[in-house]
Amino acid sequence: MTSTKQNHKRWRKEFNEACFERDNHKCVFCNETEDIAAHHITDRHDMPNGGYVMSNGITLCPEHHKVCEANMGREVSWKTEYGDFFTQTELYIKINSTFATAYNDSLNLK
Repeated sequence: MTSTKQNHKRWRKEFNEACFERDNHKCVFCNETEDIAAHHITDRHDMPNGGYVMSNGITLCPEHHKVCEANMGREVSWKTEYGDFFTQTELYIKINSTFATAYNDSLNLK
């Protein structure tokens, strides 16, 4: 039997790989390829099974990752030192997903 911790570790690896592949291994905002990260659009603590699904992830460079982390959960666009920031809804649109899709996909993680 697989433990919850083992599942989360596997899901995280699969989440990173799927997001990077979909986004061509570059930040979706600036095309940076160094030190990219797969960012949870909706916080993993607010999703079933940690939200480790491609429909809840977006590939970001360190600078854009900081901006998205700082604005997580807000639904108001704002400007930062890095330029315009996008809401969670806009991030989902950027990857052709929705919160509902990500939530349902997270429920179905095995």
